[in-house]
Amino acid sequence: MGDNARMEDATRRVRRIYDREAARYDKAIKVFERLFFGEGREWVCSRASGDVLELACGTGRNLPFYPARVRFTGVELSPEMLGIARDRADRLGMKADLRSGDAQRLDFPDASFDTVVFTLALCTIPDPALAVAEAHRVLRPGGRLLLLEHVRSPLLPVRALQRALEPLSIRFQADHLLREPLLHLRERGFQIGAIERSKLGIVERVAARKPG
Repeated sequence: MGDNARMEDATRRVRRIYDREAARYDKAIKVFERLFFGEGREWVCSRASGDVLELACGTGRNLPFYPARVRFTGVELSPEMLGIARDRADRLGMKADLRSGDAQRLDFPDASFDTVVFTLALCTIPDPALAVAEAHRVLRPGGRLLLLEHVRSPLLPVRALQRALEPLSIRFQADHLLREPLLHLRERGFQIGAIERSKLGIVERVAARKPG
């Protein structure tokens, strides 16, 4: 099986998992968000401006935290998750362009957005480097990339526990515990403006810019 076929197969698997989990996703993630991510969604969304693209927007949990003045587009792989996001936008009275799509292959022209947002997304996207490359492509020069993610801890005992748990998290949730998205941002040429790490180094918030 070639690389493209493997990625397509992995992407279909992620879609199946999150279609299946969509109805209970919000309830299930609440506890983890309270314990690990705190005000992370607010930290990310409050920094967004202009034309905003959120990749892997899920059930729209970020929608209440965006400034009212942004022009919002969200892309989500799972139709079931996307349906919940649309319902949430309607309840909030928020004008949002929510569409089905793959963060690894975006259907937008180059330099379309002022801000791109990832929250708890690069852990499940099959090729995170490709998703970051697409984010870079669709950002305007000087545009901002904002990130909230769980990542590989720099602390050896914590990292060992992550390594032990990862086979199960990948099998059941397509969730990778040992990824380091900051490496992909640097490789793509983003200028890193702010990095905040917490929870023994496993939670990371990043604000970066595309040069220009």
